[in-house]
Amino acid sequence: MTTKIMGILNVTPDSFSDGGEHATVEAALSHAQAMLDEGADIIDVGGESTRPGADRVEQAEEAARVLPVVRELAARGVAVSIDTMSARTAESAVDAGAAMINDVSGGLADEGMASVAAATDVPFIAMHWRGHSTDMNSLAVYSSVRADVRHELLARVDALLAAGVSSRRIILDPGLGFAKNAGHNWELVGHLDELITLGFPLLVGASRKRFLADVLPEGATVRDRDPATAAVSSLAAAAGAWGVRVHDVRGTRTALAVHEAVRGARG
Repeated sequence: MTTKIMGILNVTPDSFSDGGEHATVEAALSHAQAMLDEGADIIDVGGESTRPGADRVEQAEEAARVLPVVRELAARGVAVSIDTMSARTAESAVDAGAAMINDVSGGLADEGMASVAAATDVPFIAMHWRGHSTDMNSLAVYSSVRADVRHELLARVDALLAAGVSSRRIILDPGLGFAKNAGHNWELVGHLDELITLGFPLLVGASRKRFLADVLPEGATVRDRDPATAAVSSLAAAAGAWGVRVHDVRGTRTALAVHEAVRGARG
C-alpha cells in the first residue's frame, strides 16, 4: 500500500503557519495546483483554524471561504477533502464536489455530522478530539495516552456506525497536537502500529506541530519543522498508515519515496 499525501489548504486568515497566505480563491487554487504538481493525492480544504486558542468561525463565513475553492478544484477533477466540524458545511461541500469529510472532532462538535456522513456516504475521517481549541490544553490529561486514545476513537466508531455510517467509510486520526502535550504526541508516534490494529485506515497529521520543536535548535521557525514532519510521515508509512496530512508536499513525497525504495529492496 502506498501512503497517500493529503496537502493542507487553509483558506483562513489565522492558521498557525500559513494564515492569510491562501485566503483568496485565486491564491488557494494556485497553492492547490502547486501541491498537486509536487505529488499530493488529496487537497484538504479548511476554512476554520484549529490552532490552540483559536476562536470559532460562523458557519456562513466558513462556507463562504471554502465552497468556491472546493467547487473549482472538484470541477478540475481533483480529489478534495473538506476539513470542517460543521455538518452543514460538510454537506454543502460534498454537494459542491468534495469526495471526503475530515472532521477534527470526529463528529462530536456538531450532532448532525454523523447523519451527514451516513447520508453522503463519502469517506469520513474521525480524529481523536476532546474539546475546542480554546480548551484543548487543559484536556491533555490521560491515564495512558495510548489506551485512552484507542478507547475514545473506538467510541467514535461505535457512534458513527450507530448513525448509519458504513465501516468501509471510516478513517481514524490520532489527533496529534490536539489535547496532547509533547510527550503524548511522541508516544503516539512511536506506537502507531497499535492504532493500525484497530482495523481502520489511519491518517497521521504531524505537520509543523509544536511538539516537533523538541528535535530542532532553539529559535527554529514553524517552517523549519518540515523535515521533522517528513520524518514522522515516513514513520507513519512504515507503520502502515493510509495517509499523512502535510503542508510540505515535496519533502513528504521524497521521504515516502525513500520508504518505498527501502521496502522494495527488502522484498
